[in-house]
Amino acid sequence: MVYQFSDRMATLQPSLIREILKSTSDPSVISFAAGNPAPDAFPVADVQRIAAEILAEQPIMALQYSVTEGYMPLRDACKKLLETHYGIPMRDNELIIISGAQQGADLTAKALVNEGDTVLCEDPSFIGCLNCFRSYNCNLVGVEMEPDGVNLEKLEQAMREQPNVKLFYMIPNFQNPSGITTSLEKRKAVLRLAEKYNVLILEDNPYGDLRCSGEPVPSIKSFDESGAVIYVGSFSKLLAPGIRVGFVAAPKPLIAKMTVGKQCSDVHTNMLAQMICERWLTTCDVEAHIHKIQEIYKRKCSLMLDCIKKEFSPAVSYTVPEGGLFVWCTLPEGADMMAFCNRAVEKKVAIVPGSAFLADQTAPCRAFRLNFSTPTDQAIVKGIEILGQLTREWYPA
Repeated sequence: MVYQFSDRMATLQPSLIREILKSTSDPSVISFAAGNPAPDAFPVADVQRIAAEILAEQPIMALQYSVTEGYMPLRDACKKLLETHYGIPMRDNELIIISGAQQGADLTAKALVNEGDTVLCEDPSFIGCLNCFRSYNCNLVGVEMEPDGVNLEKLEQAMREQPNVKLFYMIPNFQNPSGITTSLEKRKAVLRLAEKYNVLILEDNPYGDLRCSGEPVPSIKSFDESGAVIYVGSFSKLLAPGIRVGFVAAPKPLIAKMTVGKQCSDVHTNMLAQMICERWLTTCDVEAHIHKIQEIYKRKCSLMLDCIKKEFSPAVSYTVPEGGLFVWCTLPEGADMMAFCNRAVEKKVAIVPGSAFLADQTAPCRAFRLNFSTPTDQAIVKGIEILGQLTREWYPA
């Protein structure tokens, strides 16, 4: 057979991160390439107990079809969480339960983006959502980041000059991959620009509860009065990623279209997983759990940053994130980033080339991403020592 793939899929490439992770099956490789939560961050005992209770008390509900919008008690619990924990008013919004946060990006694109329309994104940004947008044959345009968030001048230029701009995708808290947190001033400015140019904001907040230092910054959705913001949340970092449960809060007409789009994809999100999330939210001490995981990531982030400061050549710069899972490192002018990443793998340390996170993956890039949540403390120390030696050999100060 000769397979003729659709135009949407013909040029789409596998996630570079997933391909790199295949090489880390070798137990001798130290992987800084993943983005998984720390194993000790999972509330395993709670999930075991809750799953057993549900299957004993409500087995048919857990195993039967349900409505696309999501399990109503979980929707109610998520609305309460948004209002009380995140300060997002729900009076003019509706909520749908989705199969992981990335489905929120997919349903948003499905509902709003025609072939050839423009989707703007932070540059760099999360590769999973970038590939999602690419699959809709859109005009994907990256807008460069500054230490406190997106470059506003270039964002406005893109909104003004690019054709049919439908969407600006952003991760305001501890951005993946850069670790940058967008300042409150820039969040308000981004919203003003979106309203001025009639562009919707897709606010992705998978890492918001993983704050290690500094003060929380209100979400853009919390001060959105015009209906310009689509907010995506997830249980992947809060509870566990394997359950694949997230949610979207947005104005009712948008949620209605996403609901139809989801019916075409997977009918509804896994019911047992939804019920586990709801019972966990309503019967467990969620705030205590958040404090616990914050302490885990604070320690691991501090360990990696201390090791980088000690081991890396001063010619290499890096972000100091206030939370999340990642540190973004930049090699000096003239450096060959891909050669450096390949040499690191040869030395049994896996890192992700920064070009994987660019809207234009062929654009020049000197950066690479490190993850501190997945490796053990011992692996962090050893892996950064190996990378540090390589930076001092290749880029002496």
